[in-house]
Amino acid sequence: MYSGILICVIIFALTFEFINGFHDTANAIATSVYTRALSARNAILLAAAMNFCGALISEKVASTITHGLIGIDVEQYVILAALIGAIIWNLITWWRGIPSSSSHALIGSLVGATIVYSSGLEYVKWDGVLMKVIIPLFTSPLMGFFAGFFIMKLIFILFVNWTPNKVNRVFAKLQILTAALVAFSHGMNDAQKTMGIITLALITEGGILPPGAHVPFLVKVMCAVMMTLGTSIGGWRIMKTMGGGVTKLTPAGGFAAQTAATIVIEVMSFLGAPISTTHVITTSVMGVGSARRFSAVKWGVAKDIVLTWVITLPITAILGGLCVLLFKTFLI
Repeated sequence: MYSGILICVIIFALTFEFINGFHDTANAIATSVYTRALSARNAILLAAAMNFCGALISEKVASTITHGLIGIDVEQYVILAALIGAIIWNLITWWRGIPSSSSHALIGSLVGATIVYSSGLEYVKWDGVLMKVIIPLFTSPLMGFFAGFFIMKLIFILFVNWTPNKVNRVFAKLQILTAALVAFSHGMNDAQKTMGIITLALITEGGILPPGAHVPFLVKVMCAVMMTLGTSIGGWRIMKTMGGGVTKLTPAGGFAAQTAATIVIEVMSFLGAPISTTHVITTSVMGVGSARRFSAVKWGVAKDIVLTWVITLPITAILGGLCVLLFKTFLI
């Protein structure tokens, strides 16, 4: 029989997955909606379906969350505190329309909760945090920027003799494919973080899963369903920033940004790195805008987005730690 707090952990984990779905919907579909390659309704339905499919593929990222970040058997309330901290930050940034990272919110909150719980730094696997979180935090957006830049430059070279209307018609159709691929990649990387958290909770409970266990299939399905439901709601506030707030996009530019983002996310998922799809697609859009001219990018908006990326890990670490303190003070 599951304990009451384990049930709470699972409920909050699935809630986080639902919020992650509507928080990050814009990653996959904002450019397609902005360039009118897809209607908002059709784009959200496509993203929901592909998120579901992607969430069921692989579990390398989930394994990183479950086994690669902390080296102590924490109690269930610590995992619950980490989820609450991440949810708080996700809701704040969603309300402000800022495309922040759900991934780093969860990781930062888990690390902060573990530090406060253990009253020290030694139980955080800092090599795993460095290799799987910090380095990809900086390298994946850079990869997205340069991939978007060079793919857009290649499009300029290959289609220089085409009329703008013909280019737009062709790439508006191709954007449907790339939107689907980004949504698939998003499900493949982002949904796995919650799978990893639930698996960690099941291992921590004792007797349910052994140490080193794989993600149960039922957990995969539950997370996939919740992300799909969240995606179907849509992230309109963030979509506005992602679609046109950074730079003006054409269908060709949307195609280039989505292609670049898909490549980077798939590579990082293969490596088991829980990256931010938000970071990657945003910098891909910046790269596309810069390929036209650097002044085409609204660098003031970009600066605010980058600042949010930088502060997400420390702020959520504080939130996760504060939640542990509250649990210790009032409930434990």
